Amino acid sequence: MAAISELIRTESNGTLSFGDYTLQEKAKLDNYEFEGDLYKVKTFKEITKLERNGLFVYESVPGPAVFNFCRKESGVEFSVEGPEDAQITLELEEESEYEITIDGESAGTMKTNLGGKMSMSVELAGVEAVAIKVEKR
Repeated sequence: MAAISELIRTESNGTLSFGDYTLQEKAKLDNYEFEGDLYKVKTFKEITKLERNGLFVYESVPGPAVFNFCRKESGVEFSVEGPEDAQITLELEEESEYEITIDGESAGTMKTNLGGKMSMSVELAGVEAVAIKVEKR
């Protein structure tokens, strides 16, 4: 398994990767510029959290590494990797319905709440990485 030792980085394909589940103590990196926005990441073995321009974007408990995170108008795509199952919360469009795909398999649809948040569980134990796609219906 691979953690993001620099806490957050821009990939060659124009996506973000962030999170280091190997850290025993909290670490954060603030004011990371990406596509004109400022990002902040907080991470360690118990949580990984990403904010954009001071607003919530992503959180997972415990804190797996997130690879190739890509936000679009239609939703988000990314992969997660970590030593144990994780609960992931995303900030999306409020009161909207999204199709969830995990490793190419449909996991059904979910609706965001009034604040635009959606939570899901992902099984990570014993696998290298899990690809997640959340697309607006």
